[in-house]
Amino acid sequence: MDNTIYNNYIQILKEELIPAMGCTEPISIAYCAAKVRSVLNDIPDKVIIEVSGNILKNVKSVIIPNTNGLKGIKAAVALGIIAGNENKALEAISNISEEKKIEAKNYLDVCDMKVLNTDGSEVLDIIITAYKNKEYAKVRICRSHTNIVWIEKNGEVLYQHNDSDLNEFQNTNRNLLSVEKIIEFADSVYIQDVEEIIMRQIQYNSNISNEGIKNDWGANIGSVLLKVYGDDIKNRAKAAAAAGSDARMSGCELPVIINSGSGNQGMTCSLPVIEYSRELGSTKDELIRALVVSNLITIHLKTGIGRLSAYCGAISAGAGAGAGIAYILGGGYEEVSHTIVNALAITSGIICDGAKPSCAGKIAAAVDAGILGYYMYKQGQQFRRGDGIITAGVENTIHNINRLGHDGMKETDKEIISIMLEN
Repeated sequence: MDNTIYNNYIQILKEELIPAMGCTEPISIAYCAAKVRSVLNDIPDKVIIEVSGNILKNVKSVIIPNTNGLKGIKAAVALGIIAGNENKALEAISNISEEKKIEAKNYLDVCDMKVLNTDGSEVLDIIITAYKNKEYAKVRICRSHTNIVWIEKNGEVLYQHNDSDLNEFQNTNRNLLSVEKIIEFADSVYIQDVEEIIMRQIQYNSNISNEGIKNDWGANIGSVLLKVYGDDIKNRAKAAAAAGSDARMSGCELPVIINSGSGNQGMTCSLPVIEYSRELGSTKDELIRALVVSNLITIHLKTGIGRLSAYCGAISAGAGAGAGIAYILGGGYEEVSHTIVNALAITSGIICDGAKPSCAGKIAAAVDAGILGYYMYKQGQQFRRGDGIITAGVENTIHNINRLGHDGMKETDKEIISIMLEN
């Protein structure tokens, strides 16, 4: 394999498969708040929080870890200011003492906080301005959950991305991704180059999935699936991913390894493949290679859509899971390609209406589509060119999905946000 592509794919996995404590949008806000407090070098008595509509959407209904059950933007800001670690990015509010949790809750009652909609062109945008006496500090995160593009204090700009940096916050070229090259990479990658990244994903995501199955979290979709439909491997694969989301959306204080900026996507593309590997008795190396496929396919599908959209990200991750399952069952480029196309044909109409317990149900549906997409192909069945948005060739179909999610659903996204803010 070409060394440039090989090294690029390794770097993509390193950039994308990172730990996060809680839903990434409120955690991004908490990280920004922790950073602005450190710049101000004091606890502010007034805070202005400007966020894009998709941030509003994804913070409104999800429980924030280490808050004793609080939801919302102001709660995320309060915890970030009082107890956040500005050096830990998406783990900024991990390891919070009970005293600090209480202090953050009390701070909500005394700090003058105002939340505004940026109403700008950026889908992922957070600007926090904090005031204390005559001093102020401002921090902006844009386009990616940890991508700080502006730091200001008392009128002095301390840090600023230029325009080219803002457009290229990632170090690697996602345009080099393709289904064919992903399979080639998974076949040939030296295990030691990806083992640490993938094994951490297996450990973290399995831990929170097990927690979601064993205990009462959210809508308990994972438990419901197992009780109603039994422990067939296809059902266990769905339940494992759904259970991780059950726990995470309801404030579980366990970290996950994310994919494309999302913990739900990270769990959706990995946990079903892990379940299949256990059923098959696969070797560690076989599982690692299959997870390389599922992760990179998910990233490939999400790249053209963007971090946040009205198009549910679990759909891309469910197709990624199907691809990983096809691979671990012995499939190559042809099986993986047909699995992806079939899965996307089934579930591409599912919308994203924010982070919340029902995400677990959508994840179960997305994984089901991925699994069905594979078994359809094995039975000689497939969706063909002209079947709705499906067209000839897996890359052309992915292009159509990208166009739908990034461009076609912009007005849908606005309407979803409007409806949610009325409730």
